Amino acid sequence: MKRNDYALKMELKKQNNLAAGLVSDRFPAVSDIVINMTYYQKGERPVLMVRTVNIFPSSYALFKMDCMIRGCDGGGFDLSSVVSDMVKTHKKVKKGDLECCGNINNLASAHASIKYEAVITYK
Repeated sequence: MKRNDYALKMELKKQNNLAAGLVSDRFPAVSDIVINMTYYQKGERPVLMVRTVNIFPSSYALFKMDCMIRGCDGGGFDLSSVVSDMVKTHKKVKKGDLECCGNINNLASAHASIKYEAVITYK
């Protein structure tokens, strides 16, 4: 059963990647994107993880980062509009924060958030 779920999940991910297209196709003026994130959770130790994601022209133009909280269903952090707005206005750096919109045990909760800094290098 788990193998089938995993296979379906991977197929869906593949379809989403293909639908998103490549960064070089969607944003031809961009040569590099770096997204620095600090994941936060509710609880005793609020900093869950610090992560840097490097996105190249040959990468898929998919900017949704998964929620790192076990059991989160349908959550994550979508930075697509952040990147699109930055490219549209030719902005090089943007900082902000996002809350996970997922559910844990079928209950909506503010269980996780990130602070991000997106840096785009243009050609």
